Amino acid sequence: MTSCRRSGKNLPRALEGFEHVNRYWDKRMDLVAAKILPGECYVSDKGEMIVTVLGSCVAACIRDKRLGIGGMNHFMLPVQGGGRTIDRPSLVNSALCYGNWAMEFLINEIIKRGGTRSQLEVKIFGGGRVLSGMSNIDIGARNVGFVLEYLDKEGLDVHAQDIGSDCPRKVLYFPDTGAVKMKRLRVRANDTVERREKAYIESMMKNKNQDNPSNVELF
Repeated sequence: MTSCRRSGKNLPRALEGFEHVNRYWDKRMDLVAAKILPGECYVSDKGEMIVTVLGSCVAACIRDKRLGIGGMNHFMLPVQGGGRTIDRPSLVNSALCYGNWAMEFLINEIIKRGGTRSQLEVKIFGGGRVLSGMSNIDIGARNVGFVLEYLDKEGLDVHAQDIGSDCPRKVLYFPDTGAVKMKRLRVRANDTVERREKAYIESMMKNKNQDNPSNVELF
């Protein structure tokens, strides 16, 4: 057991490589929850809940149905090219902000722990048009287009989805059972998601010279 405590509860140790993810005891659901941000991913082999809030970003919820091992990613842009490799990124604005890296990383982490491609169950969410002032480009739609094409090329069926539209979403995922609870959020009631995504994108663009900007594509 980890020494970290929330509301008097000891949290079971996270899988190796995912210790950096924010985890806490959710009183309402009465279980451990892991909250992921853009550029993060979390995989679990126990009865935990994975939580995220999506605007134009997309999250894929993937698990091995037989083993109950699965996780969620959260990516902001479709594709980053180049010859980079991913070990265990732990920082926001890492390679996992890009869909091609985020999808490969999540699937590989599940398979690494005994999962098989034939048993993978995939559910996708997000890709809303929520970024004002970007009328010439719909990042959400491009994220959705990427993930659908990626899954088709990989021969992976989508078992459930709620994508597109013009609203943010809050997603709760339970990888051991595959259950999902999702709530569409009112855009005008709270602009936190839009402000956060714009800040992340601006940060990524400021640092692009370090990551070879010619290899960044919106797909």
